[in-house]
Amino acid sequence: MTATPPLSSSPALDRIRVGSAPDSWGVWFPDDPRQVPWRRFLDEVAQAGYSWIELGPYGYLPTDPARLTEEVGRRGLKVSAGTVFTGLHRGPAVWDSTWEHVARVAELTRAMGARHLVVIPAFWRDDKTAEQLESPVLTPEQWRDLAGGMEWLAREVRERFGLEIVVHPHADTHIDGEENVARFLDATDSDLVNLCLDTGHYAYCGGDNVKLIETYGERIGYLHLKQVDPEILADVVRNEVPFGPAVQRGVMCEPPNGVPELEPVLAAAQGLGIDLFAIVEQDMYPCPPDKPFPIAERTRRFLRGCGA
Repeated sequence: MTATPPLSSSPALDRIRVGSAPDSWGVWFPDDPRQVPWRRFLDEVAQAGYSWIELGPYGYLPTDPARLTEEVGRRGLKVSAGTVFTGLHRGPAVWDSTWEHVARVAELTRAMGARHLVVIPAFWRDDKTAEQLESPVLTPEQWRDLAGGMEWLAREVRERFGLEIVVHPHADTHIDGEENVARFLDATDSDLVNLCLDTGHYAYCGGDNVKLIETYGERIGYLHLKQVDPEILADVVRNEVPFGPAVQRGVMCEPPNGVPELEPVLAAAQGLGIDLFAIVEQDMYPCPPDKPFPIAERTRRFLRGCGA
């Protein structure tokens, strides 16, 4: 099914800044022979009509700030955020190793002029092998460690690098659907910890994106835009398919062919009255190298039709 833009009469979403990310080019890891080379990603994301990008997994793009500034600048690109992975539910014992990773990413993120650090909780299943690594359910003590650890991380990142963290609910992590997202938000300080709402992951986990924005609007600090194929998702849920294999089945699909409908989500986000990044992410690892670019072009046209 070919993606077509909605009617051009859609209202302007003048508080929404649209971008894309290496994820939409099938990039999940710093170095993987099945991923497109970083220069090709930068060339194609600019050619597709985006001006904002995320750094993706640390080490995929050049980590020397001067070199990366030159590479993105000559393509007319700017960086909106870096991304880190954390396992803070494991308690203070992991803080030092967590900070070692976070500090590297935060330093590059700040050097590129970005203001956000997207924080993804640890997977309880391996994202390559789908092996279960730990229980999908946290104990009360682990919930306290998770909430306290995120507040600690937010303070450190703000004080040392001037960045704001936005926590990304994600399939196969402990912050996933409506119940766990609400529990996490209620347990954390809104002055420190806010969300990167990923529309596809939240729908994948059974959540209502518009309801979340309307209920916790003051906690929405950043958006990832993606959709889920409802038929594939139904089979994934029915057969308890892990997230990695679900992606290989095409569970994350090209807008506007899936759910949630992005127009009402974007309208609800615009209604918050704040400037928000909305970064397109269509999980496609692994994928043929020629597949991402035409999808990225069509998705950008679709979002322009939405007013973004």
